[in-house]
Order: sequence, then structure tokens, then C-alpha cells
Amino acid sequence: MARIIGGIGTSHVPTIGMAYDRGKQNDPDWMPLFKGYEPVAEWLAKKKPDVLVFFYNDHATGFFFDLYPTFALGVGAEFQIADEGAGQRPLPPLKGHPALAQHMAESLVNDEFDMAMFQNRPLDHGCNSPLSLMWPHEPDWPAAVVPIAINVLQFPLPTALRCYKLGQAVRRAILSFPEDLSVVVVGTGGLSHQVHGERTGFNNSDWDMRFLDLFQNNPAELTKMRHADYARLGGFESVEVIMWLAMRGAMTEKIEKVHQNYYLPFTTAMTVAVYEPAEGVRSSDAKFSEARA
Repeated sequence: MARIIGGIGTSHVPTIGMAYDRGKQNDPDWMPLFKGYEPVAEWLAKKKPDVLVFFYNDHATGFFFDLYPTFALGVGAEFQIADEGAGQRPLPPLKGHPALAQHMAESLVNDEFDMAMFQNRPLDHGCNSPLSLMWPHEPDWPAAVVPIAINVLQFPLPTALRCYKLGQAVRRAILSFPEDLSVVVVGTGGLSHQVHGERTGFNNSDWDMRFLDLFQNNPAELTKMRHADYARLGGFESVEVIMWLAMRGAMTEKIEKVHQNYYLPFTTAMTVAVYEPAEGVRSSDAKFSEARA
């Protein structure tokens, strides 16, 4: 049976990937960020997951506003790297896992999540920006990715609670997959930032630390918050941290943080954290608390 061995929460700022591609790893402004991802890469190398299930948002590259699904599951065998206007990043295509993805599709629909399904759509910095820092990719990626795109761009957005429940449904889907796979779930976005309007450049490190504490220890509190609450506390664009809650819903009720790095050099509070099921909790244990509306 498939099992979930851990979770990763990470920012997906496009400049992370740009700095990586330009060899900025030892630049004083960037070094604290890149150093913060090294333990994540080491953790993944040690755990050797077969699949990363990746909750991310598309930035109008694979989808556009004339047809932008609330939740979309990638079921293809391969996903190209998107050209977001500055040329395609020098990364190999990401390998999908069609068998797991198709099983998840059926499970999620039967669990009353009406997912859109996609193939042959490229993945943009919402996925590949942090991934290139965490996973070796020369000449190829070590394992597969099952991407789940969440709409955090065009209103109406799914609620924080709905994203958490999606994660719980994804957990049920993964744990019911009959093959022996080890899976890591990844949630991307944030933390605090705003890139437009009167509060351009806004950050709130106090709220970021509070969010990270609640995320680990009391995610139910985060599911009660409205989009306006997230925007007020963390900046308008920080609403995208509801994608972290999808990852949290896919984890066990109790989790342990094994690594965290927080760095605020520019506009966005760049964060990466790694979680494992709490000691004594089996990664394949399907019993966990259900979120209630």
C-alpha cells in the first residue's frame, strides 16, 4: 500500500529559480535562502520518495482566466517546464505517475471533489522554482510528480477549510493505492507579501511565525479564517498559503517539524519547512481528524 512519509511547505517565488539558474548560491543576498534548502535536499535524498504530490498554483501559463479550474489534477506521464516570458528554464521535463494520478482522480471524484484533469500542460514556477533547489535534476529528476493546481488567483477562491478537506481526500486516495509507494506531499506559496497597491512591499513576520505554529499544532484555527483575514495579516498575495493547508490535510493529525528556514531579503517572506508524522504515528495510518465546517 502507498504511504505518506512526510510533507514540505515552501515558497515558490520565481526569483528563487532565476537566482539558482544564474549561479547565485554563494551571493551574500541569496546564500541564506539556498542554505535553507540544503537540509530539505538531504532529507529527500535520505527518504527517497517515489512520488511528490505537489499542491501549487498556475500563474496563467498552463491555464488562463477564460478557463481556470478551482482544483486540477495532472494525470499525464510528463510535464514540460513552462516558459514564463524569459525563456524556458534549463530543467528536464517532470515525470508524472499516471497510475497513481488516475487512482487519485477516481478516488477524489467519488469523495465528492469534482476535479479537472489535465495532460500536456506545462508547470510553471509554482512548482519548479522550489523543486529545483530540493531535488537533483541532472540529467533527470529522481522520481515522479503528481501536480494538483489550486486556484488562488481568480475569485471566487476555495476556502482555507475546503483546501484542508481536499488534502484529507488526497490522503485517503493515496493510502488506498494498492502499490508500494512512498509519497511526500508538498504545499507551496507565501508567506507574507503584497506586490500591488498601497501596501506594496508589506510583510508581517510576527504573523508568519504564528501561521507556522498554528499550521503544525492547530490547523483547525487556520481553516476558520477568511481570505480577508489572510490578506489583512499577511498581505493580499499571501492568501495563497491556503495551499499549505491542502498539504497539512494530507498529513497525520500530529506532525513533527524536522527543518525550517525563514528568510526575508526582498518582497516575500521566503520559507521552507519539512514535517514528518509524529513519533508513534504510522505514515500509513488512515485514521486522522476530519475538518468540520
